Amino acid sequence: MGNGRAWVEEAWSKTLDKTLRNTARIGSGFPHASQGGVYDLAEPAWWTAGFWPGLLWVLYEGSGREELKALAQECEAKLDAVLDGYVRLDHDLGFMWTLTSIASYKLTGSDVSRIRALKAANYLAARFNLKGRYIRAWNPWKEGERNEGWAIIDCCMNMPLLFWASRESGDPRLAHVAEAHLDTVLEQFIREDGSVYHIVVFDPATGEVVGPQGGQGYAPESAWSRGAAWAIYGLTLGFHHTGKPEYLSAAQRAADFFLSQLPDDQVPAWDFRAPLEIRDLRDSSAGSCAASGLLLLAEKLGDASAAAAAKYREGGERILKSLYDNYGAWDDPSEEGLILHGTSNYPQGTNIDVPLIYGDYFFAEGLARLKDGGASYWE
Repeated sequence: MGNGRAWVEEAWSKTLDKTLRNTARIGSGFPHASQGGVYDLAEPAWWTAGFWPGLLWVLYEGSGREELKALAQECEAKLDAVLDGYVRLDHDLGFMWTLTSIASYKLTGSDVSRIRALKAANYLAARFNLKGRYIRAWNPWKEGERNEGWAIIDCCMNMPLLFWASRESGDPRLAHVAEAHLDTVLEQFIREDGSVYHIVVFDPATGEVVGPQGGQGYAPESAWSRGAAWAIYGLTLGFHHTGKPEYLSAAQRAADFFLSQLPDDQVPAWDFRAPLEIRDLRDSSAGSCAASGLLLLAEKLGDASAAAAAKYREGGERILKSLYDNYGAWDDPSEEGLILHGTSNYPQGTNIDVPLIYGDYFFAEGLARLKDGGASYWE
């Protein structure tokens, strides 16, 4: 282990052991949120479908346990019906196929996985709105809904699928689309203080900005912490893939804001600007995602900005250690989730104060970064 910290090895061992126990029931299903200690199994088209197989790949890469690899491959195969069915696809293609097919291709060399990821990338690029220079987020949730002008901060994390496919296929169009979307994020999503909007609405015919919406944050002008985490990580990845200093600078602004808002235990409130009476509600998934992003940000800054790199690395480590010490359900056999106290969607009242599979995934990914720099599927 690179840093010699015993807690990282302990946390890794407990994450591996508990996930192995969970495979007995979850198998090649698609868990999302833990309810009453049991992970619900969502349909394969749901946006979180990549995180359980992603967790399996992270732990397989670090342990060599073949049963984890086999289950991850089963999950990936089940997603073919979604990919080929087309109509349920939205911008979350990146979350879904980066952590399944790209992970598989990088770790096993599977040509079938490569083709799946290339197909997913082309479907994602097809959601690009040329006038507004953004990738459309969602399809209508119900008949008559119009959301073709909506873009969201989460989509930063889907851009690595396009950058990978551009290199893999030799087609620069896909990278052009990703870069154009990230340029729009810089212009429209990142505030001067480093906080971010969740949703920005565009006129889909003209590309003009209509304005922000609160989305999963408390209000349009609030500061949803998981959105901040998506920005930190997604913009750092944008810099990794393009070398554009503007992305690195914006990632640092988002990181500085995020770190400045953390409470004593280093795990963020679900919205940094929520009213005081509900601000104590945490989102551990925002913490784990931001932590992994902060570690990558530190790596990208490196010796050229050693003081800043140390600040972000230490910040990421503090978050992960607090999640391990204070939020882990390691020794609770009645709880399948690894990390407690996630908040999925407070405004809709769904999955509040429960473990979330993406919180578990990014916690394990952060540990892998601390251990040996593994789990680089986004890169």
